[in-house]
Amino acid sequence: MMEIFTVSTGRREAKDITPSIKEAVKKLAGGRSGVAFVFTFHTTTALVVNEAESGLMDDLIDAYFSIIPKLNYKHNRIDNNAEAHIMSSAVGNSVALPVEEGELKLGTWQSILLLEFDGPRTRKVGVKFIAE
Repeated sequence: MMEIFTVSTGRREAKDITPSIKEAVKKLAGGRSGVAFVFTFHTTTALVVNEAESGLMDDLIDAYFSIIPKLNYKHNRIDNNAEAHIMSSAVGNSVALPVEEGELKLGTWQSILLLEFDGPRTRKVGVKFIAE
């Protein structure tokens, strides 16, 4: 069983999706312990665990765009978003998270952030629970 939810994004942004993931985990885990596997169904988004502070969230997006240069990528002949695909590949489109007694276990400042590199769009995120 899998829970899927949607996220509306802006052009380039980090969005805190922790509340939606916690809700999905609570429903899927039913009080059990295990691992929540969270992934995005898209090739120009990524997932990270980090602090959901607005300045840092902006910094993450700015940093990734400064690391991946705007070049004459061959893919840009199709839809001019090769940088977004490269960033998504470099960061990753999934995270595995511990679950104890039906609750997602995160550190004090940890949140799950969806990084949008090619919006605005409506994105789908899936959550799968694997019990111990």
